[in-house]
Amino acid sequence: MRWLAILGIGEDGVQGLPPTARALIEDAALVVGGARHLALAAPLIRGEAMAWPSPLADAFPAILARRGQPVVVLASGDPYCFGIGATLRNVVPAKETLCIPAPSAFSLACARLGWAAQEVATISFCGRPMEAVLPLLQPGARILALSADAGTPALLAGMLRARGFGPSVLHVLQALGGPREGIDIATAEAGPPAGVDPLNLVAVEVRAAPGARVIPLSRGLPDAFFENDGQLTKSEVRAATLSALAPRAGELLWDIGAGSGSVGIEWSLCHPANRAIGIEARPDRAARAARNALALGVPGMDIVVGEAPAALAGLPAPDAVFVGGGAGDAGVLDAAWAALKSGGRMVANAVTIETEALLFAAQAARGGTLTRISVDRLDRLGTMHGFRRAMTVTIWAATKP
Repeated sequence: MRWLAILGIGEDGVQGLPPTARALIEDAALVVGGARHLALAAPLIRGEAMAWPSPLADAFPAILARRGQPVVVLASGDPYCFGIGATLRNVVPAKETLCIPAPSAFSLACARLGWAAQEVATISFCGRPMEAVLPLLQPGARILALSADAGTPALLAGMLRARGFGPSVLHVLQALGGPREGIDIATAEAGPPAGVDPLNLVAVEVRAAPGARVIPLSRGLPDAFFENDGQLTKSEVRAATLSALAPRAGELLWDIGAGSGSVGIEWSLCHPANRAIGIEARPDRAARAARNALALGVPGMDIVVGEAPAALAGLPAPDAVFVGGGAGDAGVLDAAWAALKSGGRMVANAVTIETEALLFAAQAARGGTLTRISVDRLDRLGTMHGFRRAMTVTIWAATKP
């Protein structure tokens, strides 16, 4: 029985609802939604009305207590587009729900601006760090961002200016689909006007000034992108390491001996659904890795302060493991391999003979490949130049059966 109806409602209120959605609200024993949603639907509500509490999950027992009775949950636009739908899916089986979406804010924005939906990137700042937009700042890109409140457009403009994207054009679309609808246009350099409606979405036409900090789509980001104390997997080696790790969408990486966090950060940049946990024994380095993750648009990267293998206990099983700073302990390799999912990849790097010996033993026991990489970089020698060789790195890469 589909007893829970999840209905999208727009700023045009009940006038914009189809007859089926109207009837579901009128027949509901309980209608749940934000205060704004309940006010929009008020002419049709006959049963009990309940505004979302804080935290939102406190409402779930009351909803579940009505199982078998008609219950309606109201949401803005499309409930499954950065909305309550996905959250409720974890509480009530999909076969017990019925969803009738309204046009999402993204759809309305594309319609107003004449943008093709398949050609824009979408993001929400509602309860999410704004830094997640940084990887999307590619010259010429178009971004639609759901704002958290009236102050979001100004904060976004400030972030764009600080990163060298001041020429970007911001379209602040407010109260879309209702009588208060309006659009203000300004550059990030000028900033949005005052008096922005709290219900707004920002459409960004990304334009980069000379020297803008664009995060490349390639792997092996410049070393200068990472704050570090020398504990950094260098760019060329990092690119080879990421290639060996072979990231796939939605996978989890353990970055053991995270140092600056560079490998875990680049793993996460490969796909928005990728996750990484950095394990770092030194608190100062762990804090530095967290700062780097935020600065490079990976605010969701988790950092565990502790020494492996003990710090690995209780962590979710990884799809891939990179062992950098912790590769000098055979116990770390054993524990990480044991935790690794079947079909998962492990990569470990070594620069010392002692650690190389551990990787030789690991390759003999578990298979995989051993590769040595030497990188020479141009350096100044007095008034002239020459190539200076960095320490040779041995890379062991293996896939767990």
